Amino acid sequence: MRESAFAKIIPVGLAVVGVVLIFVWLSSDAGSELTYRIGGTDGTPPEKVADTNEPVKIAGELATFDGVPADLPGGWPQFRGPNFDAISTQEIKLARTWPAAGPKVLWSVDVGPGYAGVAILAGRVYMIDYDVDAQADVVRCLSLQDGRDIWRYSYPVAIKASHGTMSRTVPAVSDKYVVTIGPKCHVTCLDAATGEFRWMYNLVREFNTIVPEWYAGQCPLIDDGKAIIAPAATADDDRASVVPTGGLADSGHTIAAEGVLMMAVDCQTGEIVWQTPNPDGWIMTHSSIVPMEFKGRRFYVYSGGDNKKGGVVGVSDLDGSVLWKTDKWRLKHSVPTPVVVGQDGIFLTAGYGQRNIGCGMLRLRESGGAILASLEYVHPPDVFGSIQQSPIYYDGYIYGVRPDKQLVCLAPDGNVVWTSTTANKFGRNGGPYAIVNGLLYIMDDEGKLTLAEATPEGYLPLAHAKVLDGRESWGPMAIAGNRMIVRDTLKMICLDISEQ
Repeated sequence: MRESAFAKIIPVGLAVVGVVLIFVWLSSDAGSELTYRIGGTDGTPPEKVADTNEPVKIAGELATFDGVPADLPGGWPQFRGPNFDAISTQEIKLARTWPAAGPKVLWSVDVGPGYAGVAILAGRVYMIDYDVDAQADVVRCLSLQDGRDIWRYSYPVAIKASHGTMSRTVPAVSDKYVVTIGPKCHVTCLDAATGEFRWMYNLVREFNTIVPEWYAGQCPLIDDGKAIIAPAATADDDRASVVPTGGLADSGHTIAAEGVLMMAVDCQTGEIVWQTPNPDGWIMTHSSIVPMEFKGRRFYVYSGGDNKKGGVVGVSDLDGSVLWKTDKWRLKHSVPTPVVVGQDGIFLTAGYGQRNIGCGMLRLRESGGAILASLEYVHPPDVFGSIQQSPIYYDGYIYGVRPDKQLVCLAPDGNVVWTSTTANKFGRNGGPYAIVNGLLYIMDDEGKLTLAEATPEGYLPLAHAKVLDGRESWGPMAIAGNRMIVRDTLKMICLDISEQ
């Protein structure tokens, strides 16, 4: 279809030349990059990823470079920042208007095809990338100062070209460790400073995890020295007796016969500290885990499964026991992460394949020492929904981009306070957004960045600029000090958002 459209808009002679050039180009190595980039861009899920006969444990390689950690303040250590809410409260004087070219670009780097965002800590930038030529996942550590690589750890993983872009998760990093989840569900822990290997779990081969459509989108978290992961692995008699190994030492844990919904892994040793059984057969989604406290108890909230078997669960951070669970919110594709609202609310959003379900509020209450969860309301997508980005709860209101491309401010009861109107749209799938000291940064699908007030008083834009030239600028933002890192499919840039 691309060739016929091409021929209609240029002279026939040039069309013939173009076809010849395309044939030559596709015959070369560069053709592989095109086929990797074109899949799945219309929102239609590709065919499910099939497991291969790859080894359970994959040997990787560490390479070091001349990049140096920056002596710069601030951090964004995991998906959605320090407090899992996409909000930065660091003290910095922000620019409230930009020149036509936008905020100053401090550095830019080429990246493999993907939507993966970054984590930032101690002057280092961490990301999981994909090397198309080598067919390998690559965990990269770069300098926040200039974007130069400090080290790279890569391991071979073949990804089918029909699935379009590859990497789409954000690492979690502490002062000692960095943990990543690769496209085909390889969980890797490395030394945060040196990149030296600590351990890996192949969730597909060791836990019977089913790789989600569009590949893995779940972002890990590190909590009190433990990596918290949701394999959402189903029961399998052939694998129920497998004892996984964590790299430095055998874990000594047998995988639960009912499957593993969630687990905590000691970052130092790779030992499984606890695991949550999965008797209901939930499967992995693109949603990530978020911590929450309620009535003196702390737990991890996860939206797993599909529209037949799934729901939302709260898992104790102490021992992995299920403190509460509901199947009243089940989606075909659960992509955005649950958003903690106040002391007892969890805001949920839907996007892909949902006609009548757009958003809902899960409300927790205590009864007889038990935690109960019930849906307070559910609204259709024309009120609010989200294709892939997770909304932000800020100063009593919820902000996000809904499927009609408008930025929306909601009251906690789900009622619309204001919209940006049809004159101000941000892309069907919606780029990322974050709040820094009361200012809302919103990216559209094609690299246009907008600055607006985060206020219930109305849509109050302050500045606009196209900062990325590529397509699908969907990677989550990360902010540290005066620096914001954003990306499109093939390029990542660092912007200076401070007042000049």
